[in-house]
Amino acid sequence: MQWYRKILIPTDGSKYAQNAVTRGLYIAKRLNADVTLLTVIDVKATVSLQQGLGVPDEYAYQQKAAEAAVEAAEAVAREMGVRATSIVKRGSPAYDIIEESKKHDLIVMASRGRTGVARLFVGSVAEKVVRFAACPVLVVKTPE
Repeated sequence: MQWYRKILIPTDGSKYAQNAVTRGLYIAKRLNADVTLLTVIDVKATVSLQQGLGVPDEYAYQQKAAEAAVEAAEAVAREMGVRATSIVKRGSPAYDIIEESKKHDLIVMASRGRTGVARLFVGSVAEKVVRFAACPVLVVKTPE
Protein backbone atom coordinates (compact mmCIF):
# COMPACT_ATOMS: atom_id res chain seq x y z
CA MET A 1 0.00 0.00 0.00
CA GLN A 2 1.34 3.41 -0.94
CA TRP A 3 0.15 6.20 1.30
CA TYR A 4 1.42 9.23 -0.54
CA ARG A 5 0.73 9.14 -4.26
CA LYS A 6 0.09 12.86 -4.75
CA ILE A 7 2.24 15.38 -2.92
CA LEU A 8 1.55 19.12 -2.84
CA ILE A 9 4.56 21.40 -2.45
CA PRO A 10 3.73 25.10 -2.06
CA THR A 11 6.60 27.45 -2.92
CA ASP A 12 7.21 31.17 -3.00
CA GLY A 13 10.80 30.91 -4.18
CA SER A 14 12.29 31.89 -0.82
CA LYS A 15 15.26 30.01 0.66
CA TYR A 16 12.82 28.48 3.13
CA ALA A 17 10.57 27.21 0.37
CA GLN A 18 13.51 25.94 -1.70
CA ASN A 19 14.56 23.74 1.22
CA ALA A 20 11.02 22.35 1.50
CA VAL A 21 10.85 21.80 -2.27
CA THR A 22 14.04 19.75 -2.21
CA ARG A 23 12.84 17.65 0.72
CA GLY A 24 9.38 17.19 -0.77
CA LEU A 25 10.82 16.11 -4.12
CA TYR A 26 13.14 13.67 -2.36
CA ILE A 27 10.15 12.11 -0.61
CA ALA A 28 8.24 11.98 -3.90
CA LYS A 29 11.17 10.27 -5.63
CA ARG A 30 11.45 7.66 -2.88
CA LEU A 31 7.70 6.98 -3.01
CA ASN A 32 7.35 7.31 -6.80
CA ALA A 33 4.67 9.95 -6.17
CA ASP A 34 3.36 12.72 -8.40
CA VAL A 35 3.99 16.29 -7.28
CA THR A 36 2.03 19.50 -7.67
CA LEU A 37 4.10 22.66 -7.22
CA LEU A 38 1.86 25.53 -6.12
CA THR A 39 2.55 29.24 -5.92
CA VAL A 40 -0.20 31.55 -4.73
CA ILE A 41 0.20 35.28 -5.32
CA ASP A 42 -1.25 36.92 -2.21
CA VAL A 43 -3.83 39.38 -3.54
CA LYS A 44 -4.51 40.88 -0.11
CA ALA A 45 -0.86 41.81 0.36
CA THR A 46 -0.77 43.55 -3.03
CA VAL A 47 -3.86 45.62 -2.31
CA SER A 48 -2.66 46.73 1.11
CA LEU A 49 0.84 47.59 -0.12
CA GLN A 50 -0.10 49.41 -3.30
CA GLN A 51 -3.43 50.99 -2.39
CA GLY A 52 -4.18 51.52 -6.04
CA LEU A 53 -0.87 53.07 -7.10
CA GLY A 54 1.12 51.19 -9.73
CA VAL A 55 -0.87 47.98 -9.27
CA PRO A 56 -0.45 46.72 -12.86
CA ASP A 57 3.35 46.92 -12.50
CA GLU A 58 3.19 45.14 -9.15
CA TYR A 59 0.95 42.41 -10.59
CA ALA A 60 3.38 41.85 -13.46
CA TYR A 61 6.32 41.66 -11.04
CA GLN A 62 4.49 39.22 -8.78
CA GLN A 63 3.48 37.06 -11.74
CA LYS A 64 7.08 36.86 -12.94
CA ALA A 65 8.33 36.07 -9.44
CA ALA A 66 5.70 33.34 -9.00
CA GLU A 67 6.54 31.80 -12.37
CA ALA A 68 10.25 31.90 -11.51
CA ALA A 69 9.55 30.11 -8.21
CA VAL A 70 7.74 27.20 -9.86
CA GLU A 71 10.20 27.07 -12.76
CA ALA A 72 13.10 26.70 -10.31
CA ALA A 73 11.20 23.94 -8.49
CA GLU A 74 10.37 22.25 -11.81
CA ALA A 75 14.07 22.25 -12.73
CA VAL A 76 14.94 20.47 -9.47
CA ALA A 77 12.14 17.96 -10.10
CA ARG A 78 13.48 17.24 -13.60
CA GLU A 79 16.99 16.75 -12.23
CA MET A 80 15.65 14.29 -9.68
CA GLY A 81 13.40 12.50 -12.17
CA VAL A 82 10.18 13.38 -10.34
CA ARG A 83 6.88 13.93 -12.17
CA ALA A 84 5.72 17.45 -11.35
CA THR A 85 3.05 19.84 -12.54
CA SER A 86 2.81 23.50 -11.59
CA ILE A 87 0.02 25.85 -10.63
CA VAL A 88 0.36 29.62 -10.30
CA LYS A 89 -2.70 31.44 -9.04
CA ARG A 90 -3.84 34.62 -7.30
CA GLY A 91 -5.67 34.46 -4.02
CA SER A 92 -5.04 33.74 -0.37
CA PRO A 93 -2.07 31.41 0.15
CA ALA A 94 -3.44 29.57 3.18
CA TYR A 95 -6.94 29.19 1.72
CA ASP A 96 -5.74 28.04 -1.70
CA ILE A 97 -3.27 25.53 -0.24
CA ILE A 98 -6.03 24.15 2.00
CA GLU A 99 -8.39 23.86 -0.98
CA GLU A 100 -5.72 22.12 -3.07
CA SER A 101 -5.03 19.73 -0.17
CA LYS A 102 -8.35 18.02 -0.92
CA LYS A 103 -6.75 16.55 -4.06
CA HIS A 104 -3.51 15.40 -2.41
CA ASP A 105 -2.23 12.86 0.10
CA LEU A 106 0.54 14.96 1.67
CA ILE A 107 1.70 18.59 1.81
CA VAL A 108 5.38 19.42 2.24
CA MET A 109 5.85 23.10 2.98
CA ALA A 110 8.19 25.58 4.60
CA SER A 111 7.81 27.60 7.74
CA ARG A 112 9.74 30.76 8.47
CA GLY A 113 9.40 30.11 12.18
CA ARG A 114 8.25 33.57 13.23
CA THR A 115 7.36 33.89 16.89
CA GLY A 116 5.90 36.47 19.23
CA VAL A 117 4.71 39.79 17.83
CA ALA A 118 5.90 39.07 14.27
CA ARG A 119 3.77 35.91 14.14
CA LEU A 120 0.83 37.75 15.67
CA PHE A 121 0.85 40.49 13.02
CA VAL A 122 1.90 38.50 9.98
CA GLY A 123 0.06 35.28 10.77
CA SER A 124 1.34 31.91 9.71
CA VAL A 125 0.31 30.29 6.45
CA ALA A 126 1.90 27.04 7.63
CA GLU A 127 -0.03 27.13 10.90
CA LYS A 128 -3.36 27.64 9.11
CA VAL A 129 -2.58 24.85 6.66
CA VAL A 130 -1.62 22.46 9.46
CA ARG A 131 -4.91 23.19 11.22
CA PHE A 132 -7.26 22.95 8.25
CA ALA A 133 -5.68 20.85 5.48
CA ALA A 134 -7.50 17.75 4.30
CA CYS A 135 -4.30 15.69 4.38
CA PRO A 136 -1.15 15.36 6.52
CA VAL A 137 1.30 18.29 6.45
CA LEU A 138 5.07 18.06 6.80
CA VAL A 139 6.46 21.45 7.83
CA VAL A 140 10.14 21.92 6.95
CA LYS A 141 12.07 24.43 9.04
CA THR A 142 15.25 25.97 7.68
CA PRO A 143 17.92 26.77 10.24
CA GLU A 144 19.10 30.38 10.17
